[in-house]
Amino acid sequence: MPEKMSTRGSGAVKGAQKYQNAFAYTHNRGSKTTKTILALPVDGLCKRCTDQILWRKQYRKYKPLSVAKKCVWCQQKKITKAYHVVCDGCARERVVCAKCLENKNIIEGINAKTPQDIQKEEQELERKLGGMRERQRRSYMRKISRGDMKISEVPEPADSDDENDDFEYTDSEDEGDGSENDEGNNDDKE
Repeated sequence: MPEKMSTRGSGAVKGAQKYQNAFAYTHNRGSKTTKTILALPVDGLCKRCTDQILWRKQYRKYKPLSVAKKCVWCQQKKITKAYHVVCDGCARERVVCAKCLENKNIIEGINAKTPQDIQKEEQELERKLGGMRERQRRSYMRKISRGDMKISEVPEPADSDDENDDFEYTDSEDEGDGSENDEGNNDDKE
C-alpha cells in the first residue's frame, strides 16, 4: 500500500487564507482570569518565542501553569511560567531562551507587572475616580477601556467643590425694571 503523498505540486506556494477576519478579537472586560493572564510577565525568551506567547495572551489561548513544572536541565520543579522548558536560573546561566533553548538575543521584561503592581494601579484609579462626579467617572472609564488614556493620565480629584455649586439662580435677573426691554408689555397696552 503506497504512503499518502502531498497533493500540492513541488515548489507551489500556499496562498492567503480564504476568509479574512473582519474584526479583531476582544477580551471579556470583566474577566478576572484575563486580567491575571495579561499581567503575567514575558521574560527570558527570544524574539520569536516572545511573539508566540504575546499572541497566545492576545487571543486568549494562553494557559497558565497551575503546578510548577520540572526543569529539563536541573530536574527540579522550578518552572512557574507556562511554555518554558527550563527554569530561569538555568536559562540565565547558559544564556539561552527558556522555551526553545536557542542561544539568541534574549528579551527581558515585557509586561513585567506583578499582581501587586496591578492591585496598586487599581486602588489608585479607584481613589482618583472616587472624588469625581458620575459623568466624569464614566467618561474616564470609557477612555481607559478604549485605550485613549492611561490610568496615570487620570487627573487627581479636586478637594474644593465646583464653582457651579456656589451659583444660585435668582428670578430677579429675568424680571424687567420696566424701562429697558419691556416692549412686549407696552405693545399690548396700545
